[in-house]
Amino acid sequence: MEKHTLTAEVRTERGKGPARQLRMNGKIPAVLYGPGGESLVLTVDPVQLTKALTGAFRRNQVLELDIAGGTKEYALVKDLDVHPVGRHVRHADFYRISLDKPVTTDVPLRTKGRAKGVGKGGELRVHFREVPVRATPDKIPSEIMINVENVDMLESVRVKDVVLEEGVEIVLPADRALVFVTSEQKKVVEEAEGAPGAPAGKAPAAAKAPAAKPAGKK
Repeated sequence: MEKHTLTAEVRTERGKGPARQLRMNGKIPAVLYGPGGESLVLTVDPVQLTKALTGAFRRNQVLELDIAGGTKEYALVKDLDVHPVGRHVRHADFYRISLDKPVTTDVPLRTKGRAKGVGKGGELRVHFREVPVRATPDKIPSEIMINVENVDMLESVRVKDVVLEEGVEIVLPADRALVFVTSEQKKVVEEAEGAPGAPAGKAPAAAKAPAAKPAGKK
């Protein structure tokens, strides 16, 4: 993965007022935290940051923070505060990483091809839009692509079926289904067989016992 350099400065003033002033001057506040160093309060260029995150890796892009004063840190974006209307970045949280140590991050899951079972009337269901992946930063994939062309009716692709580069791991149980071709007919049959001969959820009415006669009367 190619690293993107992002210039940053350590800021000394905090609070809403200084942050507002930063934005008026074309900068945004940011923080850097994580193992291997102290937390730093920073200032970065939002245009430079947005450009770095518009590539294939999006928020999984490895950033090299070039901090004024000669310090360099590697980081991933942990969180962004985006304006609800203008959609511009207002604040960034960076998580410190080491290039030789694995990290866990969410990676988009995509499918390609038309499943065999869909051609028979089934429906392809994708259980995850993103999956947690563990790898060293240089091996984090931009996406995980699953070819579903050979997936037949009532078949699935599980975690253990996905072939990944050495050192890359999906952090889910091996038997967890990622995509599945379901049959609408099977669903209808199962619902119909849930309560044969009677409305679902109702038990047959019990027979009433004859009322007891008062003592001394015939």
